[in-house]
Amino acid sequence: MTGATVVGSAANRSGAAWPAPMGAGSLVLAFASTPAERAVLDDWLRQARAGGAQVEVLDSSARLEQALAECRENPWLVPVRVAWLPRERDGIRAVRPSDLLSLTNPHSPGARLQARILRSEPDRCRVVPAEPARLSDLRARFEAARSEESFPTFVVRQARLALERAERSVLGTQYKVPRLVAEEIEASARFNDLVAALATELGRPQTEVAAQASAYLEEMVASHSRLAIDAWEQFGRWISRAYEVEVDPVAVEELRRLSLRMPLVFLPSHRSYLDPAVLRSALHRQGFAPNHVLGGLNVSFWPIGPVARRSGVVFIRRSTRDDPVYKLVLREYIGYLVRKRFNLEWYMEGGRTRTGKLRPPRYGLLSYLVQAYRAGGIEDVLLIPTSIVYDQLYEVGALAAEEHGAQKTPESLGWLVGYARAQGRGFGKARVGFGEPLSLREALGGEEREHAVERIGIEVSHRINRATPITETALVALALLGADDRALTLHEVRATLDPLLEYVRLRSLPMLGDLGIARAEGVRQALDALGRHGVARSYGGGTEPVWSIAPDRHIEAAFYRNSILHFFLNRAIAELVLVHVDETQPPDPVHEGWHEALRIRDLLKFEFFFAGRAEFGRELRAEFATLEPDWELRASEPGAAWSALTHTRLRLAPLLLSSFLEAYLVVAELLADRDPGVAITENEFLEQCLGVAHQYRLQRRIQSTESISRELFGTALRLAGNRRLVEPGGEELAARRRSFADQVRTLVARLHRIRSI
Repeated sequence: MTGATVVGSAANRSGAAWPAPMGAGSLVLAFASTPAERAVLDDWLRQARAGGAQVEVLDSSARLEQALAECRENPWLVPVRVAWLPRERDGIRAVRPSDLLSLTNPHSPGARLQARILRSEPDRCRVVPAEPARLSDLRARFEAARSEESFPTFVVRQARLALERAERSVLGTQYKVPRLVAEEIEASARFNDLVAALATELGRPQTEVAAQASAYLEEMVASHSRLAIDAWEQFGRWISRAYEVEVDPVAVEELRRLSLRMPLVFLPSHRSYLDPAVLRSALHRQGFAPNHVLGGLNVSFWPIGPVARRSGVVFIRRSTRDDPVYKLVLREYIGYLVRKRFNLEWYMEGGRTRTGKLRPPRYGLLSYLVQAYRAGGIEDVLLIPTSIVYDQLYEVGALAAEEHGAQKTPESLGWLVGYARAQGRGFGKARVGFGEPLSLREALGGEEREHAVERIGIEVSHRINRATPITETALVALALLGADDRALTLHEVRATLDPLLEYVRLRSLPMLGDLGIARAEGVRQALDALGRHGVARSYGGGTEPVWSIAPDRHIEAAFYRNSILHFFLNRAIAELVLVHVDETQPPDPVHEGWHEALRIRDLLKFEFFFAGRAEFGRELRAEFATLEPDWELRASEPGAAWSALTHTRLRLAPLLLSSFLEAYLVVAELLADRDPGVAITENEFLEQCLGVAHQYRLQRRIQSTESISRELFGTALRLAGNRRLVEPGGEELAARRRSFADQVRTLVARLHRIRSI
């Protein structure tokens, strides 16, 4: 038998002990591909025989097949091979850039280099025997697996898998990777039964469907190499070098403890191309094996694609709706990985956020995971909501340009070079946080539930939001954006921030330490950081310095602000409710206020993640308690609602909701002005929205530049579609469109009224 490399060497007198009982007969499956490896194994086997081991060595496929056919006893089968390690530097064995530049693979040196290593660096060589197995046990497992392969092939595959497990004790858990995945899946009776059933359903020959499935599996499966894992880790650290990565070691240790019992599926927020590199680096340093990262084929270009695939990245097609064979293969691959307890990672938003807040989740991969769990063989899977936030982010500028209508730059080698160069500047910190894990078994319950996948996706999004800390950059951006293009002095910025910080402390919201912006010097540093990256500008030629958002950088500032918007959303809704009560003077203000809150919640349901009605009601009551403690008792008093607003130091609705509601107003008014009988083409309509929004901003009909956003217009159009306002119709449709525009126009007017205070 040939191929492979392993771990162990008698040359350094630290060879592994003989793993099987000394007095029992043993068949040794020796994996050696060079004279040096065979010499190391021969030396180790001589020592084993001298110690009393009864050994017969099987070093070729023919000898194995013959031994299995002729064996009348029940010997132990002992897989063994040699592994080569990188040099130890500063107590760490890992591939370094210098190794890559020398065009050598420290994990798999050539035959000549192996001989040199044995002479000068014997500590880099180990013999690693895998856990032995009785021949009878292997036969029983083979029969239970109903495998399509021959018994000798099954034995070799099991030996290689056992050796992979054994090597982790030497290499470390970072190298826990699956081997022979495609072979195992294709050899399983389950997979072949599913392919046969699908062929029957499609009315196609089974051999044709099987060949297509095999090709998809080959395209999809991540093939791991230790060199690629180390190289990808080095690349990830280099491309994210502009950041100091922070992660809570206690939280990571708890995740490691949980991963010993069940597979983890990391579901991070997606703000940057750097997200996978930052998360990989944070977990790798804590001893985690590479996650299997499911990503789009658009970033599989050379040279990134080949290296990424060999380090755990699974490139999948963006759309599989019309290909049942591809969907079957992807579902089975995901199921295989979680059954083998390998950790997964994907980004539910389907792409980077353009606005800074979470996008609605996409459910395709999550539904495949649920189907794999329900198919059996998986005790449980833990979903890990993961938050990744950055002090500053280079690509926000490109995202902002796309929101104003610019074309997205396609990913390519040239694009990557430019992107990597831009990361050379200091951008502060990147922080990785983990929300409360969600048990898939508990989330699904013991029976089929309607919309189970959607509910799980929303719950994960809630937990990501709760794990996202409030940053200084986000709060300072919020303060500057609320100034309506007016420059603020340091004192004015602090006057906006002080009640915000008081609210954060009152509600015990997650924040980074004590937030330096509680002090004047901290505010100045945060303003200077925004200025260094061009988001803010300062003017110091007068009596004192003033700061404002730089021209055409409002969407970038809003990106940072929106990362914390969810913490203050209910407060903003409560303020709008108070204005509604003051304007309408209803007989039962509390009852009417609740219904108005539900109407606003329904208007923004595609923009934000809201709790269920009961929980939303409790949250809203808590907001009124902080805003006006005796609100329910005083609600019927004339002027009580407006008094509550004018006497509070904190009014958030204009700061938070102007850009969203003004973008919705553009969409609503354009719909109302349209001939209801004419069909709407989405791209053409969104282009018109961009043009009209720029006009409205010049006319000051809208106050927030960040409302000129293609994504916000798209979400508003999606809401309109949900309300059946997009498809062609008659006069009744025109009336409902006008009503929609009136609702949004009224809310925008209320924001102006609150701002006037």
